Amino acid sequence: MASQKAAYARVLIKLSGESLLGKQPYGIDFERAIKIAEEIKEIHGLGVQVAIMIGGGDIFRGIRGTEAGLDRAAADQMGLLGTVINGIALQEALEKVGLFCRHVSAIEIKALAEPFIRRRVIRHLEKNRVVVFSAGIGSPYFTTDTAAALRALEIRAQVIMKATKVDGIFTADPMIDKTARKFPTIHYIDVIKKGLKVMDSTAITLCKDNNLPILVFNLNKHGNIKKAVLGEKVGTLVC
Repeated sequence: MASQKAAYARVLIKLSGESLLGKQPYGIDFERAIKIAEEIKEIHGLGVQVAIMIGGGDIFRGIRGTEAGLDRAAADQMGLLGTVINGIALQEALEKVGLFCRHVSAIEIKALAEPFIRRRVIRHLEKNRVVVFSAGIGSPYFTTDTAAALRALEIRAQVIMKATKVDGIFTADPMIDKTARKFPTIHYIDVIKKGLKVMDSTAITLCKDNNLPILVFNLNKHGNIKKAVLGEKVGTLVC
């Protein structure tokens, strides 16, 4: 059988905190984390250098805190700490399946994670270590989607792979509107103009200005990460 050739040499995968929930209403389902790690191991075995930006919505969302009366900056900082917890869990899962992994936090927390130093992170990738980014960019008011765009550009990733629970970008929420149509491809500007809830406008604009494609795909379908990396028709490509 012919060996499979990846379409990308270096990718950044954006995982939401909710991706670690499994069937739980809150927190981390470690079995779910292991399953994700196994899929990442598959693409790593194809020679792909992998970085991951992890969210924290399974633990705490800043927007929920502000709705409850918390100061926005404080609420966002709490959310950032949630991503660090997820980063530790994901690093553990990746190492359990046999991958070498480095956890890199945008906020200084030396006992738990490395600080972000761009050249060092690139060197980790070149040494075939998986890099898990946590704490967004380390500042409130910026989402982990924006952080994913920034880090992808800094490490010279060829694509952002945005993992979701639906099969791409649709004209409406397919979980609610069964007549919603999927876009195979869509331009950055159209995502913003149509108000499509893919990533926030700051993240989309950053990708647009630097010609960084975003592949939105369904993480809940086993094998989709590998299919996406192989260049198969999966999800929606924003470019």
